[in-house]
Amino acid sequence: MIVRPVVEKYAEEVSSPAPSWLAALVADTEAETDLPAMMVGSLEGEFLAAVVFALRPRRILEIGTFTGYSALCMARAMPEGCELHTCELNPLHVSIARKHFAASPWAESIHLWEGPALTSIGDLPGPFDLVFVDADKPGYIDYYEAVLPKLSPHGLLLADNVLQFGGVANERDQQPDTVAMRAFNAHVAADPRVRQSVLTVREGVSVIRRVG
Repeated sequence: MIVRPVVEKYAEEVSSPAPSWLAALVADTEAETDLPAMMVGSLEGEFLAAVVFALRPRRILEIGTFTGYSALCMARAMPEGCELHTCELNPLHVSIARKHFAASPWAESIHLWEGPALTSIGDLPGPFDLVFVDADKPGYIDYYEAVLPKLSPHGLLLADNVLQFGGVANERDQQPDTVAMRAFNAHVAADPRVRQSVLTVREGVSVIRRVG
């Protein structure tokens, strides 16, 4: 984490807990995947739900479903009539997500697109009121450029993992994901079409909005 572990733990303890029905998804993810820590977790999940509640979007796009935790967190805060489109490449992750989406109250509102995200984005018409990017880090700039034209005028684009546990601020950290996120952050910061606020939630979340 970016903040001190004791602060992170305290923040989780005083934030609203994850709904109990997410426990089954967490259990399946921990049992069947190699990197269960890729789930956004309860703290960020509640943050995503709050953004959806405040924004009241009609259409949401998620790039990087993993096993569906973040999608379900957003879905439980969606207004009536909202639809959520989520993209995932890994067949195992798709199967776990489909199972839990089908068992949820939002089965008819969540649409899971299997395959390369850029292909799915190209096939989906805009506009989207909220876009959440949490996928392969080297692809972030391409995802950003593909979805920005489809972001509604008052929509938000959230990009996850942008601080890489603080590694982006250390030039000696040349891990591929860190290098990719450093390039993405610089790309967005230099883009006159948007304004960006980088939050220190978990590994860092950028809140991006269009201004032109």
